[in-house]
Amino acid sequence: MMLDRLYRQRLEGDLARWQAAGVITPATGAAIRGALPPIGAGINIAVVVGIVGGLLIAAAFLAFIAANWTGIARPLRFAILAAGMAGAYGLGACFARTVRVVLADLCASVGSIIFGAGIALVGQMYHLGGDFAAGMMLWAVGALAASALTGSRGALAVALMAACIWTCSLVADTRDIPHLPFVVFWLLATGLALAWNSRVAAHLVALAVLPWWLSAATELSIADFHRFLVLTDGAALVFGGGLLLAASPWQRTHSLGAVFSNHGAFMLAGVAVLQTATTYDLLAIKSDDPGQPLWALACGIAGVLFAVAAAALSRRAGVAFAAAAIALVMAVVLVWNPKSGNGPWLLYTLELCGMVCLVVSGMLDDVRARIVAGWLGIAGVIASITWTVKGSLLKRSVFLAVAGAVAVVFATVINRLLPREHA
Repeated sequence: MMLDRLYRQRLEGDLARWQAAGVITPATGAAIRGALPPIGAGINIAVVVGIVGGLLIAAAFLAFIAANWTGIARPLRFAILAAGMAGAYGLGACFARTVRVVLADLCASVGSIIFGAGIALVGQMYHLGGDFAAGMMLWAVGALAASALTGSRGALAVALMAACIWTCSLVADTRDIPHLPFVVFWLLATGLALAWNSRVAAHLVALAVLPWWLSAATELSIADFHRFLVLTDGAALVFGGGLLLAASPWQRTHSLGAVFSNHGAFMLAGVAVLQTATTYDLLAIKSDDPGQPLWALACGIAGVLFAVAAAALSRRAGVAFAAAAIALVMAVVLVWNPKSGNGPWLLYTLELCGMVCLVVSGMLDDVRARIVAGWLGIAGVIASITWTVKGSLLKRSVFLAVAGAVAVVFATVINRLLPREHA
Protein backbone atom coordinates (compact mmCIF):
# COMPACT_ATOMS: atom_id res chain seq x y z
CA MET A 1 0.00 0.00 0.00
CA MET A 2 2.80 2.38 0.88
CA LEU A 3 4.64 1.50 -2.34
CA ASP A 4 1.47 2.13 -4.38
CA ARG A 5 1.06 5.54 -2.75
CA LEU A 6 4.68 6.49 -3.47
CA TYR A 7 4.34 5.32 -7.06
CA ARG A 8 1.16 7.36 -7.47
CA GLN A 9 2.88 10.49 -6.13
CA ARG A 10 5.78 9.99 -8.52
CA LEU A 11 3.39 9.45 -11.41
CA GLU A 12 1.47 12.64 -10.60
CA GLY A 13 4.71 14.58 -10.69
CA ASP A 14 5.69 13.00 -14.02
CA LEU A 15 2.29 13.72 -15.57
CA ALA A 16 2.45 17.33 -14.50
CA ARG A 17 5.94 17.70 -15.94
CA TRP A 18 5.01 16.01 -19.21
CA GLN A 19 1.96 18.23 -19.63
CA ALA A 20 4.05 21.34 -18.99
CA ALA A 21 6.58 20.20 -21.58
CA GLY A 22 3.87 19.44 -24.12
CA VAL A 23 4.67 15.73 -24.30
CA ILE A 24 1.08 14.77 -23.45
CA THR A 25 -2.19 16.69 -23.53
CA PRO A 26 -4.30 17.39 -20.43
CA ALA A 27 -6.90 14.95 -21.78
CA THR A 28 -4.28 12.20 -21.99
CA GLY A 29 -3.16 12.92 -18.44
CA ALA A 30 -6.75 12.75 -17.21
CA ALA A 31 -7.25 9.46 -19.06
CA ILE A 32 -4.17 7.98 -17.41
CA ARG A 33 -5.38 9.08 -13.98
CA GLY A 34 -8.83 7.68 -14.65
CA ALA A 35 -7.43 4.28 -15.69
CA LEU A 36 -5.67 3.83 -12.34
CA PRO A 37 -7.52 2.04 -9.54
CA PRO A 38 -8.31 4.02 -6.39
CA ILE A 39 -5.80 3.91 -3.53
CA GLY A 40 -7.09 2.40 -0.35
CA ALA A 41 -7.06 4.31 2.90
CA GLY A 42 -3.62 4.52 4.44
CA ILE A 43 -2.54 3.73 7.97
CA ASN A 44 -3.40 6.80 10.04
CA ILE A 45 -2.67 7.56 13.68
CA ALA A 46 -5.85 5.91 14.89
CA VAL A 47 -4.98 2.67 13.10
CA VAL A 48 -1.44 2.70 14.52
CA VAL A 49 -2.75 3.21 18.05
CA GLY A 50 -5.27 0.45 17.47
CA ILE A 51 -2.54 -1.93 16.32
CA VAL A 52 -0.44 -1.18 19.41
CA GLY A 53 -3.50 -1.67 21.61
CA GLY A 54 -4.32 -5.00 20.01
CA LEU A 55 -0.79 -6.26 20.47
CA LEU A 56 -0.79 -5.17 24.12
CA ILE A 57 -4.09 -6.91 24.77
CA ALA A 58 -2.80 -10.11 23.16
CA ALA A 59 0.40 -9.97 25.23
CA ALA A 60 -1.62 -9.33 28.40
CA PHE A 61 -3.89 -12.28 27.61
CA LEU A 62 -0.97 -14.65 27.11
CA ALA A 63 0.87 -13.38 30.19
CA PHE A 64 -2.24 -13.74 32.37
CA ILE A 65 -2.91 -17.28 31.18
CA ALA A 66 0.73 -18.30 31.68
CA ALA A 67 0.84 -16.80 35.20
CA ASN A 68 -2.32 -18.61 36.34
CA TRP A 69 -1.94 -21.73 34.24
CA THR A 70 -1.38 -24.19 37.07
CA GLY A 71 -4.35 -22.87 39.05
CA ILE A 72 -6.84 -23.28 36.20
CA ALA A 73 -8.69 -26.55 35.60
CA ARG A 74 -7.81 -28.35 32.37
CA PRO A 75 -11.25 -28.03 30.72
CA LEU A 76 -11.23 -24.33 31.48
CA ARG A 77 -7.73 -24.02 29.98
CA PHE A 78 -8.98 -25.44 26.70
CA ALA A 79 -11.96 -23.13 26.81
CA ILE A 80 -9.77 -20.06 27.39
CA LEU A 81 -7.44 -20.92 24.51
CA ALA A 82 -10.35 -21.63 22.18
CA ALA A 83 -12.07 -18.42 23.24
CA GLY A 84 -8.91 -16.43 22.63
CA MET A 85 -8.54 -17.75 19.08
CA ALA A 86 -12.25 -17.46 18.35
CA GLY A 87 -12.32 -13.92 19.69
CA ALA A 88 -9.32 -12.86 17.60
CA TYR A 89 -10.62 -14.35 14.37
CA GLY A 90 -14.18 -13.19 15.06
CA LEU A 91 -13.04 -9.64 15.65
CA GLY A 92 -10.97 -9.89 12.48
CA ALA A 93 -14.06 -10.93 10.54
CA CYS A 94 -15.91 -7.88 11.85
CA PHE A 95 -13.07 -5.59 10.78
CA ALA A 96 -12.91 -7.26 7.37
CA ARG A 97 -16.65 -6.68 6.89
CA THR A 98 -16.18 -2.97 7.56
CA VAL A 99 -13.16 -2.89 5.19
CA ARG A 100 -10.63 -2.21 7.95
CA VAL A 101 -8.03 -4.36 6.27
CA VAL A 102 -5.08 -3.57 8.52
CA LEU A 103 -6.94 -4.29 11.76
CA ALA A 104 -8.42 -7.48 10.28
CA ASP A 105 -4.93 -8.63 9.33
CA LEU A 106 -3.72 -7.85 12.84
CA CYS A 107 -6.49 -9.94 14.42
CA ALA A 108 -5.63 -12.92 12.21
CA SER A 109 -1.98 -12.54 13.22
CA VAL A 110 -2.90 -12.44 16.92
CA GLY A 111 -5.05 -15.53 16.46
CA SER A 112 -2.10 -17.35 14.89
CA ILE A 113 0.15 -16.35 17.79
CA ILE A 114 -2.42 -17.58 20.33
CA PHE A 115 -2.60 -20.86 18.39
CA GLY A 116 1.17 -21.29 18.78
CA ALA A 117 1.00 -20.45 22.47
CA GLY A 118 -1.82 -22.99 22.84
CA ILE A 119 0.34 -25.72 21.34
CA ALA A 120 3.09 -25.03 23.86
CA LEU A 121 0.74 -24.79 26.86
CA VAL A 122 -1.26 -27.90 25.95
CA GLY A 123 1.95 -29.85 25.44
CA GLN A 124 3.11 -28.78 28.88
CA MET A 125 -0.29 -29.56 30.41
CA TYR A 126 -0.39 -33.16 29.20
CA HIS A 127 3.34 -33.80 29.49
CA LEU A 128 3.69 -34.61 25.81
CA GLY A 129 7.02 -35.58 24.35
CA GLY A 130 9.49 -32.73 24.12
CA ASP A 131 9.61 -32.68 20.32
CA PHE A 132 10.18 -28.98 19.87
CA ALA A 133 10.54 -29.20 16.09
CA ALA A 134 7.23 -31.03 15.71
CA GLY A 135 5.46 -28.37 17.75
CA MET A 136 6.89 -25.62 15.57
CA MET A 137 5.84 -27.53 12.45
CA LEU A 138 2.26 -27.80 13.76
CA TRP A 139 2.25 -24.09 14.53
CA ALA A 140 3.59 -23.25 11.07
CA VAL A 141 0.98 -25.39 9.32
CA GLY A 142 -1.86 -23.92 11.37
CA ALA A 143 -0.71 -20.34 10.80
CA LEU A 144 -0.31 -21.01 7.07
CA ALA A 145 -3.86 -22.38 6.93
CA ALA A 146 -5.12 -19.28 8.76
CA SER A 147 -3.23 -17.09 6.32
CA ALA A 148 -4.72 -18.88 3.31
CA LEU A 149 -8.25 -18.60 4.70
CA THR A 150 -8.06 -14.97 5.80
CA GLY A 151 -5.52 -13.50 3.38
CA SER A 152 -3.51 -12.21 6.34
CA ARG A 153 0.06 -11.20 5.59
CA GLY A 154 0.76 -11.12 9.33
CA ALA A 155 -0.37 -14.73 9.73
CA LEU A 156 1.90 -15.63 6.81
CA ALA A 157 4.80 -13.95 8.64
CA VAL A 158 4.00 -15.99 11.76
CA ALA A 159 3.84 -19.18 9.68
CA LEU A 160 7.19 -18.54 7.99
CA MET A 161 8.84 -17.61 11.30
CA ALA A 162 7.64 -20.85 12.88
CA ALA A 163 8.70 -22.81 9.81
CA CYS A 164 12.22 -21.31 9.90
CA ILE A 165 12.57 -22.25 13.58
CA TRP A 166 11.24 -25.71 12.73
CA THR A 167 13.76 -26.37 9.95
CA CYS A 168 16.72 -24.91 11.86
CA SER A 169 16.01 -26.90 15.03
CA LEU A 170 15.36 -30.12 13.13
CA VAL A 171 18.51 -29.81 11.05
CA ALA A 172 20.55 -29.10 14.20
CA ASP A 173 19.16 -32.20 15.91
CA THR A 174 19.05 -34.74 13.07
CA ARG A 175 21.44 -33.33 10.42
CA ASP A 176 18.70 -34.02 7.87
CA ILE A 177 20.25 -32.00 5.05
CA PRO A 178 18.70 -30.84 2.82
CA HIS A 179 15.46 -30.52 4.74
CA LEU A 180 13.01 -31.00 1.89
CA PRO A 181 9.74 -30.76 3.91
CA PHE A 182 10.51 -27.08 4.51
CA VAL A 183 10.91 -26.63 0.75
CA VAL A 184 7.38 -27.99 0.25
CA PHE A 185 6.06 -25.64 2.94
CA TRP A 186 7.93 -22.70 1.40
CA LEU A 187 6.50 -23.45 -2.04
CA LEU A 188 2.98 -23.39 -0.60
CA ALA A 189 3.71 -20.00 1.01
CA THR A 190 5.14 -18.76 -2.28
CA GLY A 191 1.96 -19.89 -4.01
CA LEU A 192 -0.02 -17.69 -1.63
CA ALA A 193 2.23 -14.70 -2.34
CA LEU A 194 1.76 -15.28 -6.07
CA ALA A 195 -2.03 -15.66 -5.75
CA TRP A 196 -2.30 -12.49 -3.66
CA ASN A 197 0.08 -10.57 -5.94
CA SER A 198 1.45 -8.97 -2.76
CA ARG A 199 4.92 -7.46 -2.51
CA VAL A 200 4.80 -7.78 1.28
CA ALA A 201 4.17 -11.52 1.03
CA ALA A 202 6.86 -11.79 -1.64
CA HIS A 203 9.39 -10.17 0.67
CA LEU A 204 8.39 -12.54 3.48
CA VAL A 205 8.89 -15.71 1.44
CA ALA A 206 12.15 -14.34 0.00
CA LEU A 207 13.51 -13.67 3.49
CA ALA A 208 12.49 -17.17 4.62
CA VAL A 209 14.98 -18.68 2.16
CA LEU A 210 18.03 -17.42 4.05
CA PRO A 211 17.57 -19.39 7.33
CA TRP A 212 17.17 -22.63 5.36
CA TRP A 213 20.42 -22.13 3.48
CA LEU A 214 22.23 -20.92 6.60
CA SER A 215 21.15 -23.96 8.62
CA ALA A 216 22.14 -26.29 5.79
CA ALA A 217 25.58 -24.71 5.41
CA THR A 218 26.22 -24.48 9.16
CA GLU A 219 25.33 -28.06 10.01
CA LEU A 220 27.22 -29.71 7.15
CA SER A 221 30.41 -31.50 8.19
CA ILE A 222 32.61 -29.41 5.95
CA ALA A 223 35.19 -26.66 6.36
CA ASP A 224 34.16 -23.05 6.88
CA PHE A 225 35.12 -21.94 3.37
CA HIS A 226 33.08 -24.72 1.79
CA ARG A 227 30.11 -23.57 3.86
CA PHE A 228 30.37 -20.19 2.19
CA LEU A 229 30.41 -21.94 -1.18
CA VAL A 230 27.13 -23.63 -0.24
CA LEU A 231 25.69 -20.20 0.52
CA THR A 232 26.95 -19.07 -2.89
CA ASP A 233 24.91 -21.83 -4.50
CA GLY A 234 21.84 -20.61 -2.63
CA ALA A 235 22.42 -16.99 -3.62
CA ALA A 236 22.83 -17.98 -7.28
CA LEU A 237 19.59 -19.98 -7.21
CA VAL A 238 17.56 -17.19 -5.59
CA PHE A 239 19.02 -14.47 -7.82
CA GLY A 240 18.84 -16.46 -11.05
CA GLY A 241 15.38 -17.82 -10.30
CA GLY A 242 14.15 -14.33 -9.49
CA LEU A 243 15.52 -12.97 -12.77
CA LEU A 244 13.78 -15.75 -14.70
CA LEU A 245 10.45 -15.08 -12.98
CA ALA A 246 10.86 -11.35 -13.59
CA ALA A 247 11.42 -12.03 -17.30
CA SER A 248 8.02 -13.72 -17.63
CA PRO A 249 5.21 -11.85 -19.41
CA TRP A 250 2.78 -12.26 -16.50
CA GLN A 251 2.55 -9.40 -14.04
CA ARG A 252 2.25 -11.59 -10.93
CA THR A 253 5.34 -13.66 -11.63
CA HIS A 254 7.20 -10.56 -12.79
CA SER A 255 6.51 -8.79 -9.49
CA LEU A 256 7.45 -11.86 -7.44
CA GLY A 257 10.62 -12.37 -9.45
CA ALA A 258 11.66 -8.73 -9.01
CA VAL A 259 11.49 -9.12 -5.23
CA PHE A 260 13.38 -12.43 -5.30
CA SER A 261 16.11 -11.02 -7.55
CA ASN A 262 16.62 -8.06 -5.22
CA HIS A 263 17.11 -10.34 -2.22
CA GLY A 264 19.34 -12.60 -4.31
CA ALA A 265 21.52 -9.63 -5.26
CA PHE A 266 22.23 -8.86 -1.61
CA MET A 267 22.87 -12.55 -0.90
CA LEU A 268 25.33 -12.69 -3.80
CA ALA A 269 27.18 -9.61 -2.56
CA GLY A 270 27.35 -11.06 0.95
CA VAL A 271 28.83 -14.38 -0.11
CA ALA A 272 31.34 -12.62 -2.36
CA VAL A 273 32.64 -10.73 0.66
CA LEU A 274 32.68 -13.87 2.82
CA GLN A 275 34.59 -15.82 0.19
CA THR A 276 37.18 -13.09 -0.18
CA ALA A 277 37.63 -12.72 3.58
CA THR A 278 38.18 -16.47 4.11
CA THR A 279 40.31 -17.23 1.07
CA TYR A 280 43.44 -18.15 3.00
CA ASP A 281 41.48 -20.45 5.29
CA LEU A 282 40.96 -22.77 2.33
CA LEU A 283 44.68 -23.40 2.06
CA ALA A 284 44.57 -25.11 5.46
CA ILE A 285 41.72 -27.47 4.51
CA LYS A 286 42.65 -31.13 4.57
CA SER A 287 42.70 -32.97 1.28
CA ASP A 288 40.08 -35.45 2.50
CA ASP A 289 37.54 -32.72 3.24
CA PRO A 290 34.27 -33.71 1.51
CA GLY A 291 33.67 -30.22 0.12
CA GLN A 292 30.25 -28.96 -0.83
CA PRO A 293 27.52 -31.54 -1.56
CA LEU A 294 26.36 -32.21 -5.09
CA TRP A 295 22.78 -31.07 -4.40
CA ALA A 296 24.04 -27.60 -3.41
CA LEU A 297 26.29 -27.39 -6.47
CA ALA A 298 23.37 -28.38 -8.69
CA CYS A 299 21.31 -25.53 -7.20
CA GLY A 300 24.08 -23.04 -7.99
CA ILE A 301 24.44 -24.24 -11.57
CA ALA A 302 20.67 -24.08 -11.98
CA GLY A 303 20.78 -20.47 -10.79
CA VAL A 304 23.31 -19.59 -13.50
CA LEU A 305 21.21 -21.32 -16.17
CA PHE A 306 18.08 -19.52 -14.96
CA ALA A 307 19.87 -16.16 -15.21
CA VAL A 308 21.13 -16.92 -18.72
CA ALA A 309 17.61 -17.93 -19.77
CA ALA A 310 16.25 -14.70 -18.29
CA ALA A 311 18.77 -12.68 -20.29
CA ALA A 312 17.79 -14.53 -23.47
CA LEU A 313 14.06 -14.02 -22.88
CA SER A 314 14.21 -10.37 -21.85
CA ARG A 315 17.01 -9.33 -24.25
CA ARG A 316 18.01 -6.65 -21.79
CA ALA A 317 21.62 -5.72 -21.17
CA GLY A 318 20.99 -5.23 -17.46
CA VAL A 319 19.77 -8.81 -17.05
CA ALA A 320 22.75 -10.06 -19.05
CA PHE A 321 25.14 -8.25 -16.70
CA ALA A 322 23.26 -9.72 -13.72
CA ALA A 323 23.72 -13.18 -15.21
CA ALA A 324 27.41 -12.41 -15.67
CA ALA A 325 27.68 -11.38 -12.02
CA ILE A 326 26.17 -14.69 -10.90
CA ALA A 327 28.40 -16.65 -13.26
CA LEU A 328 31.57 -14.88 -12.10
CA VAL A 329 30.87 -15.49 -8.42
CA MET A 330 29.86 -19.09 -9.15
CA ALA A 331 33.11 -19.51 -11.10
CA VAL A 332 34.88 -19.44 -7.74
CA VAL A 333 32.88 -22.52 -6.82
CA LEU A 334 33.43 -24.27 -10.14
CA VAL A 335 36.92 -23.46 -11.44
CA TRP A 336 39.10 -21.87 -8.78
CA ASN A 337 41.66 -24.29 -7.40
CA PRO A 338 43.39 -23.11 -4.22
CA LYS A 339 45.97 -25.91 -4.44
CA SER A 340 47.37 -24.65 -7.75
CA GLY A 341 49.91 -22.48 -5.95
CA ASN A 342 48.91 -19.35 -7.83
CA GLY A 343 47.42 -17.67 -4.76
CA PRO A 344 44.02 -16.10 -4.38
CA TRP A 345 44.39 -13.59 -7.22
CA LEU A 346 41.98 -15.34 -9.57
CA LEU A 347 39.36 -15.42 -6.81
CA TYR A 348 39.87 -11.72 -6.10
CA THR A 349 39.51 -10.93 -9.81
CA LEU A 350 36.33 -12.96 -10.20
CA GLU A 351 34.71 -11.42 -7.12
CA LEU A 352 35.54 -7.84 -8.11
CA CYS A 353 34.36 -8.33 -11.69
CA GLY A 354 31.17 -9.95 -10.43
CA MET A 355 30.37 -7.02 -8.15
CA VAL A 356 31.11 -4.49 -10.91
CA CYS A 357 28.73 -6.38 -13.21
CA LEU A 358 26.11 -6.25 -10.45
CA VAL A 359 26.39 -2.46 -10.21
CA VAL A 360 26.26 -2.07 -14.00
CA SER A 361 23.22 -4.35 -14.12
CA GLY A 362 21.37 -2.23 -11.61
CA MET A 363 22.23 0.98 -13.45
CA LEU A 364 21.11 -0.34 -16.82
CA ASP A 365 17.83 -1.69 -15.45
CA ASP A 366 17.37 1.20 -12.97
CA VAL A 367 17.08 -1.26 -10.07
CA ARG A 368 18.34 0.44 -6.92
CA ALA A 369 18.64 -2.80 -4.92
CA ARG A 370 21.20 -4.22 -7.34
CA ILE A 371 23.15 -0.97 -7.35
CA VAL A 372 23.32 -0.84 -3.56
CA ALA A 373 24.16 -4.54 -3.28
CA GLY A 374 26.90 -4.21 -5.89
CA TRP A 375 28.52 -1.21 -4.21
CA LEU A 376 28.36 -2.92 -0.83
CA GLY A 377 29.95 -5.98 -2.40
CA ILE A 378 32.73 -3.93 -3.99
CA ALA A 379 33.45 -2.19 -0.70
CA GLY A 380 33.45 -5.46 1.22
CA VAL A 381 35.66 -7.28 -1.28
CA ILE A 382 38.22 -4.45 -1.37
CA ALA A 383 38.23 -4.25 2.43
CA SER A 384 38.70 -8.01 2.69
CA ILE A 385 41.59 -7.95 0.24
CA THR A 386 43.23 -5.02 2.02
CA TRP A 387 42.87 -6.16 5.60
CA THR A 388 43.37 -9.92 5.30
CA VAL A 389 45.79 -10.92 8.05
CA LYS A 390 47.48 -13.70 6.10
CA GLY A 391 49.44 -13.38 2.88
CA SER A 392 51.69 -10.72 1.46
CA LEU A 393 50.48 -7.15 1.93
CA LEU A 394 52.80 -5.99 -0.86
CA LYS A 395 51.27 -8.40 -3.37
CA ARG A 396 47.79 -7.34 -2.37
CA SER A 397 48.68 -3.67 -2.83
CA VAL A 398 50.05 -4.42 -6.31
CA PHE A 399 46.88 -6.35 -7.19
CA LEU A 400 44.66 -3.49 -6.05
CA ALA A 401 46.73 -0.97 -8.00
CA VAL A 402 46.55 -3.05 -11.19
CA ALA A 403 42.82 -3.63 -10.72
CA GLY A 404 42.27 0.10 -10.24
CA ALA A 405 44.24 0.93 -13.39
CA VAL A 406 42.28 -1.62 -15.42
CA ALA A 407 39.01 -0.16 -14.09
CA VAL A 408 40.06 3.36 -15.10
CA VAL A 409 41.00 2.20 -18.61
CA PHE A 410 37.74 0.31 -18.91
CA ALA A 411 35.77 3.35 -17.78
CA THR A 412 37.58 5.51 -20.36
CA VAL A 413 36.74 3.09 -23.16
CA ILE A 414 33.09 2.91 -22.14
CA ASN A 415 32.87 6.70 -21.93
CA ARG A 416 34.12 7.01 -25.51
CA LEU A 417 31.70 4.36 -26.78
CA LEU A 418 28.60 5.75 -25.10
CA PRO A 419 26.62 8.40 -27.00
CA ARG A 420 27.06 11.89 -25.63
CA GLU A 421 24.13 14.01 -24.59
CA HIS A 422 23.95 17.45 -26.19
CA ALA A 423 22.62 20.42 -24.27
